Amino acid sequence: MPFVSSNWIYEHAERGGYVVPGFDSYCLEVVQAQIMAAHMESAPFLLQVTPKGFRHMGISYFTGMAMALIEESRVPVALHLDHGTSIAEIVSCIQRGFTSVMIDGSRLGFEQNVELTRKVVEVSHAVGVSVEAELGRVLGKESDIEVKQGEESFTEPAAAEEFVERTGADSLAVSVGNLHGFYRDEPRIDFERLGEIHRRVEIPLVLHGGSGLNPQIVTRAGSLGVRKINIGTLIKDAFTRGLSEHLELHPSEIDPRPLLGFAREKVVSELRSVIQSFGAGNRSWI
Repeated sequence: MPFVSSNWIYEHAERGGYVVPGFDSYCLEVVQAQIMAAHMESAPFLLQVTPKGFRHMGISYFTGMAMALIEESRVPVALHLDHGTSIAEIVSCIQRGFTSVMIDGSRLGFEQNVELTRKVVEVSHAVGVSVEAELGRVLGKESDIEVKQGEESFTEPAAAEEFVERTGADSLAVSVGNLHGFYRDEPRIDFERLGEIHRRVEIPLVLHGGSGLNPQIVTRAGSLGVRKINIGTLIKDAFTRGLSEHLELHPSEIDPRPLLGFAREKVVSELRSVIQSFGAGNRSWI
């Protein structure tokens, strides 16, 4: 079973100079689509789920489903909690076999974020689980966390350096003009800020809000220390478009299986394009 920690995947990506996709999960067909696309492109990736996803699918149901699919995987996969907000959520995921977790303390003050992240790192590292943290506030909504216009804040490079030193986090999600959801205008990533963070922070950097970033932006971000970019909105959009298209073509269809299968194929197609644009294809080392 090619079931690894995110640290291993990031180390390989660093050597290869590419960006790893982090794919968020919403239902069985979406998880299947992730595995299928990764197999077709021979790409390592992070299979992710948020607390909101757990509430929809049930944490035990989701974990059992994900584990069964990962056991059949022919590419390296890290099972990752996205936007965890409490130690209890982290521990619950670790107990169920997650190899990577994110603790999102971005809503807290700096000192509170440091303290929460440090505790999660202690718990997680004791059992070999990788930890992603976040500093700065990314515009948009993801899971239970919403940052409205005017509430966002960019990651300060000096603060990022101190934060990583004090917490021991393995990767850091940053706010540099990226946003959750589709970009209404051309993405305006602050590459100067990102470069300064990279110069001060030695661990892999993460961008949340990858739906709609063009390959040129991804390539430049990768050259400045970004090793993972999350994809969520694009998946939801592809899936719902697939459902709509199939129902329009087959309005009398009552069997959900071909309907869901068509939507799954739409997601597979989109994820293969993402993998290619990230430079992550043909990178599997197993």
